[in-house]
Amino acid sequence: MQSVGAMCTAVASERVLSGDDYTKIDGTLVDESAVTLLARIRKKEISSHEVVSAFLNRIEQVNGKLNAVVQLRAKEALQEAKARDKELAKGHRRGPLHGIPFTVKDSFDTAGMITTAGTQGRSKFVPTSDATVVARVRAAGGVLLGKTNTPELTLSYTTSNRIYGATHNPYDLSRTPGGSSGGAASILAASGSPLDIGSDSAGSLRVPAHFCGIAALKPSSGRVPRTGHIISFKGPLQALTHVGPMARFICDLKLVLPIVAGVDHVDPHIVPKAMKGVTKTLRGLRVAYFSENGRCSPSNATGATLNAVTSALSSDVASTQRAFPKLLDDAYQLYGKLVAADGFDWVTRSLEEANTNPKETTLRMMRRPPKAKTTSEFVALVEQWDSIKSEGLQFWRDFDVLVCPVTAASAHKHGQPAPKFGFSYSAAINVLGWPSAVVRAGAGPGGMPIGVQVIAPMWREDRALAVAELIERKLGGWKPTSL
Repeated sequence: MQSVGAMCTAVASERVLSGDDYTKIDGTLVDESAVTLLARIRKKEISSHEVVSAFLNRIEQVNGKLNAVVQLRAKEALQEAKARDKELAKGHRRGPLHGIPFTVKDSFDTAGMITTAGTQGRSKFVPTSDATVVARVRAAGGVLLGKTNTPELTLSYTTSNRIYGATHNPYDLSRTPGGSSGGAASILAASGSPLDIGSDSAGSLRVPAHFCGIAALKPSSGRVPRTGHIISFKGPLQALTHVGPMARFICDLKLVLPIVAGVDHVDPHIVPKAMKGVTKTLRGLRVAYFSENGRCSPSNATGATLNAVTSALSSDVASTQRAFPKLLDDAYQLYGKLVAADGFDWVTRSLEEANTNPKETTLRMMRRPPKAKTTSEFVALVEQWDSIKSEGLQFWRDFDVLVCPVTAASAHKHGQPAPKFGFSYSAAINVLGWPSAVVRAGAGPGGMPIGVQVIAPMWREDRALAVAELIERKLGGWKPTSL
């Protein structure tokens, strides 16, 4: 093992692999990074079929407890893996993910496979084409294993819906994995998949990564297309919803980002911006950090984790300085006003497009929707948005990286209300559009994971990932579960 770095009833009740498929399965494969697995496949030390079989075996072992994978394509995945092996034997590689299995959040369309986005109107919906990011990962040689659970329309701090039920945290089944990419984070942490693609409108990549002790990247706004995602490129969330990779190891995020990034000539908000090269040295970086954000006080374990991070970084960067940019609180307040500006009519339209009766939705925001803003009030919000973004640019004159908590504490138990201001550390970053990587850096009571987010200026995902990788190397990163 690398040191650093209920499933729907129909699936749970049957054995997904035949006896022949279990031959030659190395149980330790599922704890390796995708980068390592790729290298071993290319050297022909292992086959794609062995790797896919190992992960399917692991899903069968743990998913009945987690309810993380809600649609499975075992037979098709094994067939594709055999095809990848035959191609490699002939000297042909499809791309940088040739033969590597992956899962994808159920909010992304998958051709020929049910995509519910957690809403009842789509309980039997089968798309005819893949979402852009799914198509890109498959074109790069990735083998799709299945879909991971998400709350309705991805709009919740926890992961549960009326179709599939609740997903559980693999470090404590009585706790939530977070939302909305909770199914992805849960199965990744439990070694049931090496890679997943999630989405983030307020923290939906980062909170589950933090709760489940894995790695995730919310890229810069405009980096990765949302075409084929339940919240696409239309409406007030068009600039707030970001799509990004999830994995156990930072190196795997670095592997996937260039594959899913770039214009697709459909999402009109994607910028044809070249990816920055790898950050080779951290010596000149000026690191800002904070733990208190004025909305909620971090737990003792969260504060201790941040202290450990800044201590670990201090010998490798130019400086570490405590600094809370007030613009983050301004951005957080603006976030709430922006998403509710039309009285949540955009949510009603999304439900209607999904053929879900708006009166039957589980979304709490629709119980007492606010009054819509007037035109002049909305224009004022947009002007404020520009002002806050401008202020954010000025912040980066003095610093190169910002490190802070993802949330104030580790994962809470099922049945407990979501913490007030739960997204207060993360939603502001969506407003600003900055990239943010999450990596496990410590643990709280009961050994529950605690992550930190590493934030960088627009288009500097390389910088955020480099610092996150240093934290991973020094503080351990992902740790196997006891499942």
